[in-house]
Amino acid sequence: MEKLPALVAILGGLTLARIAFGKVRTHLLLKKIPGPPVSSYLWGEEWELYHSAPGSLYTSWHKSYGSVVRFSGAFGHQIITITDPRAISFILSEKTYGFPKARGVRAWFEATVGRGILWVEGKSAHEQQRRFLAPPLSGHNIKNFLPVLFDTSSKLATKISRLLDRSPEDERLIEFTDWSGRFALDAVCGAVFGYDFDCLSGRDDALSLSLDELTNNEHRASSFYMRALFWIFPTILKLGRKGDIIQQTKKLLGEVATTMWQDAKAGGDRGGKSLMAQLLRIEEDGKTPIIEEELVSQMRSIISAGYEPVSATLSWLLYELSVNQDLQQELREEVATLPDNSVASINSLPLLDAVLKETLRIHPPISENHHEAGSTISIPLSTPLSGSGDTEIIVPEGTVLAIPLTVIHKDQKTWGPDANAFRPKRWFDIQRGKERQLMAFSEGPRTCLGRTFALLELKIAILTLVSQFKFRCDVEIEEFQSFVVRPRVKGQTASSLPLLVSRL
Repeated sequence: MEKLPALVAILGGLTLARIAFGKVRTHLLLKKIPGPPVSSYLWGEEWELYHSAPGSLYTSWHKSYGSVVRFSGAFGHQIITITDPRAISFILSEKTYGFPKARGVRAWFEATVGRGILWVEGKSAHEQQRRFLAPPLSGHNIKNFLPVLFDTSSKLATKISRLLDRSPEDERLIEFTDWSGRFALDAVCGAVFGYDFDCLSGRDDALSLSLDELTNNEHRASSFYMRALFWIFPTILKLGRKGDIIQQTKKLLGEVATTMWQDAKAGGDRGGKSLMAQLLRIEEDGKTPIIEEELVSQMRSIISAGYEPVSATLSWLLYELSVNQDLQQELREEVATLPDNSVASINSLPLLDAVLKETLRIHPPISENHHEAGSTISIPLSTPLSGSGDTEIIVPEGTVLAIPLTVIHKDQKTWGPDANAFRPKRWFDIQRGKERQLMAFSEGPRTCLGRTFALLELKIAILTLVSQFKFRCDVEIEEFQSFVVRPRVKGQTASSLPLLVSRL
């Protein structure tokens, strides 16, 4: 026992030495990469990132230092932000599984939804889960969701009509961030799982409130500490009030998922095309046992992925149409020509398609795509590194890599001198190669599974709403960073989008 303190001291010393050696090695390998001077030796650039407009610092850095930039996070850990197209293709498409999600991001997904498709890494494990989930969400099967998506959009329109009925004026101020979230929850649960969540009834619901609280309190100091530290200390996700919210959200998501599965087993449609019908057939076949906890993790993942990005994008769509009245009217005239409610007809409306793509370009729900180097690796560049002229960079294992969509989506070399402007008709002339630069759903083998579903869902919501209502906005709206980039009234702390609505 007398030797124990000495042993602990030796082990502690070796651990500190290993950490110090790793930091020195990382610094030496990355020293050629230019970047901003360190703002704080404790927080690095995290404090500035937290208090600046989403993407603004990344834009400034890449303008000053080129397409590959190095900056410091909390406690000096190094982050590389990359806009070089060759490097991005290498990371996302060519060596996908050599660049897993950053450790903190994986910890976030495990803490909130479990070990599902959003968390899993490794080629074999990921492809197995993707094969399981992809068929119901494929383009071939997407037509099966049309009745539910039109029904959910009609319910949202009905709710707006009832709010207008109770107004003494022809025009009423309606807060849309809440209704966008309720629409997204009802749509994903109804279409993918065949379950009527009934959020659009306006009832108080613990899950929707918890999901909102999870990412809509970014003005609190605890949110800064968590965002700054979870990259290097993922256990922080279990601490404090924010940790309690994370655990509560996971619990509620699990309860909803379990209820949907139990209800489906009791009386679900085994012959349908939904994911739930597929699961019921697999269970009935008996060849592949379904482990309920694994299933619940997948269901949590799908609900979460179908909620945050879709609700934020629907809000931004409505905002952009509200501040572009001529565009709103032109879109209204286009959707009036829709010959039927088929997928082909909906996707044949060029302005509707352009408005959605432009919204995703200007307001990508996820502002940065974060990965890390699974091993020390050389990443090729299409443009020589600023300062050194190197055509590749050596990245140490564990280094966090950020792909800033807000910078890529507003690059004047790709989008023209008016890249910062919301101009949907630019998409009428864009060639297919440039269209790949729209990275809201990522690219490569890990492209978002729900991409086709989400695009169709948003198109149906917008064509339903603009054909019945007129929207306008008379307050200044700004972006703020939560889990996704949300709108809020300038100067406020929480997400908000008050729009003036009237019937046509």
